[in-house]
Amino acid sequence: MFQTAFQPTAFQNDAFQIVITPPTPSGPTGGDGWTKEEWKRYQAIDKKKRKAEEKRLEALKLNKEARKQSIADLIDPPKVSKRKQKELQSNQAVSADTPSQLANIDRYIANLEKQQQDLQTAVAMREAKLRLEQELAILEAKRQAELDDEEALLALIL
Repeated sequence: MFQTAFQPTAFQNDAFQIVITPPTPSGPTGGDGWTKEEWKRYQAIDKKKRKAEEKRLEALKLNKEARKQSIADLIDPPKVSKRKQKELQSNQAVSADTPSQLANIDRYIANLEKQQQDLQTAVAMREAKLRLEQELAILEAKRQAELDDEEALLALIL
């Protein structure tokens, strides 16, 4: 008796609750409405993202080692000859703040994730469009059937 009222999808929180969840690709052709080209593009983006994440981990490791070395140099500075010390003092200059390699990699990964999300959204929108076109065709067929029924009744009356 109360089974339908207590289903998770029985009530909507919002009257305008139209959420298109992008499908995740599956299978060799992508499945779920994915074309082969879209599937290959998704795989290429995923491969690039994995490589970038590996580079990011390597950059984190190098930054960590460089930081440890700089702290060690501050605590126990290495012995520098007087000639090299003069060269170091003369080479001190203000450098512009350049974005680190880690920040560049993070931006690249974010861009790849955005591309993947855009691809998934495009596939979901295409599927929603196809579904709406099918529903529209069904409604048009029903309208035509009702129109034919009305014409038949008018023909019988006259």
